[in-house]
Amino acid sequence: MADSTPGHTAPDTAPPSWRSEDNQSPVLAPHPATVPSTTLPPPSKNTQLLDANTEITHLYLTFAILPPSANTTHQSSGSTTSQNDPPPPAPNLKPFTNPILWPTSVKITMLTLSCIATFLTAYTAGAYSPPQKLLLQDLAHAHSSTAILGGISTFCLGFALAPMFLAPFSEMNGRQPVFVAAGIMFVIFQVVCGVVETLEGMLIARFFLGVGASVFSTMVGGVIADIWPTAERNTPMALFSGAVLCGTGLGPLVSAYMTERWGTDANGNIEEGNGAKWKWIFWHQVILGGALMVALMVFFKESRGSVLLSRKAKALNRWYEQLEEKGFYGVWVDEEEEGDNGNADADDEEKGPSSPGTKTLQRIRWKVKEDEERGSLTTMIGTSVYRPFHLLFTEPVVFFFSLWAAFAWGVLYLTFGSIPLVFRRQYGWNIEQGGRIFVAMIVGAILATAMGIWQEKMLHHPKWRAAAPVTSPSSTEETSASDTEGPNALPYSSDEPKTPSDSTTTTTENPIWPFLRTHFPTNSPEARLYFTCLTATFLPVGLFIFGFTARPDYHWIAPTIGIGIATMGILSVYLAVFNYLADTYHRYASSALAAQSFCRNILGGVFPLVTAPLFTNLGEGRAGAILGGVAVGLTAVPWVLVWCGSWVRGRSRFALQLEKS
Repeated sequence: MADSTPGHTAPDTAPPSWRSEDNQSPVLAPHPATVPSTTLPPPSKNTQLLDANTEITHLYLTFAILPPSANTTHQSSGSTTSQNDPPPPAPNLKPFTNPILWPTSVKITMLTLSCIATFLTAYTAGAYSPPQKLLLQDLAHAHSSTAILGGISTFCLGFALAPMFLAPFSEMNGRQPVFVAAGIMFVIFQVVCGVVETLEGMLIARFFLGVGASVFSTMVGGVIADIWPTAERNTPMALFSGAVLCGTGLGPLVSAYMTERWGTDANGNIEEGNGAKWKWIFWHQVILGGALMVALMVFFKESRGSVLLSRKAKALNRWYEQLEEKGFYGVWVDEEEEGDNGNADADDEEKGPSSPGTKTLQRIRWKVKEDEERGSLTTMIGTSVYRPFHLLFTEPVVFFFSLWAAFAWGVLYLTFGSIPLVFRRQYGWNIEQGGRIFVAMIVGAILATAMGIWQEKMLHHPKWRAAAPVTSPSSTEETSASDTEGPNALPYSSDEPKTPSDSTTTTTENPIWPFLRTHFPTNSPEARLYFTCLTATFLPVGLFIFGFTARPDYHWIAPTIGIGIATMGILSVYLAVFNYLADTYHRYASSALAAQSFCRNILGGVFPLVTAPLFTNLGEGRAGAILGGVAVGLTAVPWVLVWCGSWVRGRSRFALQLEKS
């Protein structure tokens, strides 16, 4: 008999009959919208009704556990409540459903809201640059365009720092409150940007605007991980990444149009004051942000599993307390399982499912393991700030991936100033004409998103994942343990489409598939980098094309194509870094991603400040050559890991610790 002293902590698992049928994969286990209500047999002769003096057993609640039926028929003899008073109704547990099991429509709604928020964040970052001359005229104490561009730098600084401090609040209170609070901050400081009259005020407003915007970018990856299993996560991540770059392209395009058309009055003078028409560069973003905030408050659901479990436990415990106030104590459990440690015998599977036994009552309360393991808010913030930098400077993988992603992001932010500058210098274009070139970024982002989805499907190709050549129909439904086991394996699906050769008894296999299976297995983290080794070269190629063809004797379409190709490379780098760090560092993935996010945004804030000196002093050709040369060097990062990834991970203290656990 298990100890049932007050505060007793039961094992992590509940008795077998409390678990769902899918207990082998508890993350996918269904659970009902309300507490199960069944017709129960009468209590056994040895069953005693419980009362307030009966001690409580505390058990861990997981998504795999189906709460047992509560006692709503046998009232304690010592109860002061009338026998005719009905018991309180069971709580509705539907809001606490495992997010992995949400309907597809709900998942699509969540992804759509998240991508729109991310799109608007990137849109805000890019829309600030085109009106820099108007801001220089409008803001007091502004003496140079470089000072105005400091608004991009402070925006990126807020973007880099905020996630480290906001992550613990998300862990404790959930993602939805943080999203809504960030939306409110985003709208408020977008308004401030529209009315502020000094450079100092604009820089501060942009910093806090970046703080609010950071949540919409850095936390979306967590939302995607909450609601999609690993095997289905690449497509949502590719759409999210595409939304970032599409927003980065559309922001300066629209802002350039407003700057050129509304920046001056009929006499060619720059309009000043809050009533200036060009201030709609900020006001239309306020409207979009306000609409997004309302949509988040209405349609965005909490997706963090541990928070949902905590709320579910509180709802059940509150109901148990209400029942006890009416004199209904305990929940019904099989008599042989009362006090079960939750550790099923090894022979249980051979015996088969046991028939329902006599029911007895047990007084319980639920708790969630994550709540107990969580430290104080101060400790969590300290860890959230310290660990990313610790990984950055002790883990070569994190360091070089962060450097790679940071450079790619710096190039992205470099375009805010380089495109208008280069096309004005070489082709004599105005700000609106130069803004149209950002369409190339949007097209490149769309193509790269489609390419990212396609390459993941290729990794799941049954002939690439097969353990051996297909020789019979039955063998096509099996894979070796090496293909499907391990935390980093790309999960195999028996629903994958069959090829015509699958239905034959023998096949002559194309030699490319054995070669790929031997030298490029799909069950390692490096599988995420196979295609990236090729697609990442788009970044240096695009930079070389842009730099060497941005001349009057070349058609403007040539450097424009270079921008589109470079954008495809940037998205490829972004997606590869996220997926590889998440697959390699597992529970430390958020810290590893925070490290690269910090580096990425810091460099993204620095590059716009050096754009004008770089292209003015060196010229387009030399500037493109320098940037392309650095990109070529960093393109070696995925190649090194593809060939030496296991060796590198074998010397990583964190990776070894994760493999042992």
